[in-house]
Amino acid sequence: MRTNLIAHLQDLKEKSILWHKTISSDFLDEIELIAAKSIFPSSDEILYFGGYDKASKQKVIFTSNGRIDDIDIVCLKAEINQRFCKINHRDVFGALMALQVERKAFGDFWIEDTAIYLYTSQKMVTFFKTYFKQVNQLKIQWQELSFWPKHERKFIELELIIAANRLDAIVASLAKISRSAAKKYIFEGMVSYNHKMIEDGNKMCHNGSIISIRGCGRFLFVAILRQTKKIGR
Repeated sequence: MRTNLIAHLQDLKEKSILWHKTISSDFLDEIELIAAKSIFPSSDEILYFGGYDKASKQKVIFTSNGRIDDIDIVCLKAEINQRFCKINHRDVFGALMALQVERKAFGDFWIEDTAIYLYTSQKMVTFFKTYFKQVNQLKIQWQELSFWPKHERKFIELELIIAANRLDAIVASLAKISRSAAKKYIFEGMVSYNHKMIEDGNKMCHNGSIISIRGCGRFLFVAILRQTKKIGR
């Protein structure tokens, strides 16, 4: 994945220079962004943007001599009434997958009390307006916004019981998978530690560490509350 991604981005960069125009990638997730930024660091000619500052999914934008002609990022909004039908993030994501929408075709999305917000590219607007009309039993209708709203994230505090503060043990607990499956996740580049891809599941995690798991979310390792002890007889 990493090799193909870097080759694709290099091609976009060369086209931007050759054609003297702004060219952007599809939306990249957090793991892909880490790989991209290691080869294409931010500069006057290379920007990372997902519609608002610190968006989880962003595009790599290659500019022509530092001049931005256009940024192909659109935010759609669907007003909703959740009085009789409550929906959550998983419901919206499931609806997108049911439509066989590739993950690279949309950026961040979130649900507020009265609306769903979805970032995407201009070429996908008509598709979403035509086919994305329902989440569970809730009917929706999209409108294109003339501005880019920001998602104010809410955090949930979790308390986990783990055998050790090793990365594989923490990933297993967070993702609700076995330790061996967690090791595979880490080895296959599905996990980042403090915004860097890591393949060592034995790494010890420290307070304040940020752990991102593809398809699961981003977590802040706050503190070890207590440690269990083995009692010998």
